[in-house]
Amino acid sequence: MPLVCDLNYKKYGEEGSIVIILHGLFGMLDNWSSFARQLGHHYQVFVVDQRNHGKSCHSEEMNYDLMVADLIYFMDAQGLQKAHWVGHSMGGKVAMNLALTHPERTNSLTVLDIAPRAYAPVHTPIFQALKSIDLNQEWTRSEIADKLAQKIPRPAIVQFLMKNLAREGVKRFRWKMNLEAIHRAYESINEAACPAKRFFGSVLFVKGGRSDYIQQKDMEAIRMYFPNAKLSIIAEAGHWLHAEKPKELMELLTEFIGELEI
Repeated sequence: MPLVCDLNYKKYGEEGSIVIILHGLFGMLDNWSSFARQLGHHYQVFVVDQRNHGKSCHSEEMNYDLMVADLIYFMDAQGLQKAHWVGHSMGGKVAMNLALTHPERTNSLTVLDIAPRAYAPVHTPIFQALKSIDLNQEWTRSEIADKLAQKIPRPAIVQFLMKNLAREGVKRFRWKMNLEAIHRAYESINEAACPAKRFFGSVLFVKGGRSDYIQQKDMEAIRMYFPNAKLSIIAEAGHWLHAEKPKELMELLTEFIGELEI
């Protein structure tokens, strides 16, 4: 059995229930810092870098079982018995897997703009763009951004990916994430990957109104795994709900968790 990863994390807030936030593919905890800081006014909020992302350990092996095991190890190390889980995209699939396999460690589950099904490999152009940059050569940050922009015509995504760059000397950089291992695991990350179990606790799925990651046809699978799930839609939001509509997401999340603690 491969060893679990020690996960890099930050904590916000000193009082209230435990909330653990899981980022998506190519993300890191820093993407959630502003949101987590605000949520920390109400709860004890942990944001983590998942394996092969951010400052967490790099591993040749990566799948949902291992990412769940990392989180259970993290909870045990921090002395946390249960948590309200919040997962975005890939992180939502990790959180779903954890709730299904470890309901005793789950107070509630909030899944942001992802469904429990397989997805097409829409990130393939991003992998190609990232791997087209030879970081053994000298670059400036602006040169890397320009090269990514040639292959990824969406400035917001380029800016998001650029947060993965870490400086190594004057004109040398490295990726914070383990790009090769993530790419090798990409097929399994896209799979439905949910065990044949059901979670009967409280579950909130949040869809971006302009995103097609959760579709009406997904509700059957959602209800199969999570019989008590409810769906909320944030109008005018795309896939990155926390970045595009943080106020609306905060209101939904605090209301959802708050109602469970009355």
